[in-house]
Amino acid sequence: MTATSPIPVFALYGQTAPFPDIVHIERLADRATSDGWPLSPHRHGQMSQLIVIATGGASARIDDEACRLSPGDFLFIPPHAVHSYDFRPGTGGHVISLPTALLGGEGASGLGATLARPLHGRADTNMRRLVALLVDAFAAKGRFRTQLVMALAQALLAGLAETSATQGEGARAPRDGRLMQLDALIAARMAQGWGVADYAQALQVSTGHLGRLCRAASGMGAKAYIEQAVMGEASRLLAFTRLPMSEIGYRLGFDDPSHFSKRFRAARGLAPSAYRRQLEGRMPTG
Repeated sequence: MTATSPIPVFALYGQTAPFPDIVHIERLADRATSDGWPLSPHRHGQMSQLIVIATGGASARIDDEACRLSPGDFLFIPPHAVHSYDFRPGTGGHVISLPTALLGGEGASGLGATLARPLHGRADTNMRRLVALLVDAFAAKGRFRTQLVMALAQALLAGLAETSATQGEGARAPRDGRLMQLDALIAARMAQGWGVADYAQALQVSTGHLGRLCRAASGMGAKAYIEQAVMGEASRLLAFTRLPMSEIGYRLGFDDPSHFSKRFRAARGLAPSAYRRQLEGRMPTG
């Protein structure tokens, strides 16, 4: 068996080639033709995406949450979030793909610290204006095109961060840069079954300091924080793949399927098989 995730990681839509530009913008109308545009579950490792719907609509699923996109809606997908879409035929709008470098790095002051979770809402006047300016700048060939595109993209991301900061979990203080490094390490080392001491050593901090970082950001200790991340990935694999329970457990560092099932039940209140059955049919249609 392999520890490679069965959920594809794309640069763009089904592509693994390097990112083609400062940003990439595509019209939904060019993709959502008479047959619509279904996109199977995937994620992006070094890129976030903003979808703005002008006409038509779509069904979307991000991690284990489902939503509908209507005219005037936007959906922001951060790096690593598993997502799938089914755009209606003739849907209009734009998909804006943004490299993580535009999020300002991993520090607590970076936009990425606030835009770490999916965000769905209505596009206000400022967002629509910035999107229109960015689309025009992206299509232009002026001498300072790159600088203009970067400035407009960062203005758009800053506006999204302000929106996120006023909604639910986004209202929490931005995460410490070390915690963002921890998130990346957990994603990379899940199959190895690392514990708190392993992550602390990799981050060159004490286990006590790592616990304080986790508690300040999430209200839980380091062990619980790591467990939450691992069970979150388990939920994605149950939702977006048909892998057997034993294989999912193996990919997350569990050699004993019964141990995985017990831990998952403690975290989610359901056995893995029951959780998968509960999710089936929850994806909205039409």
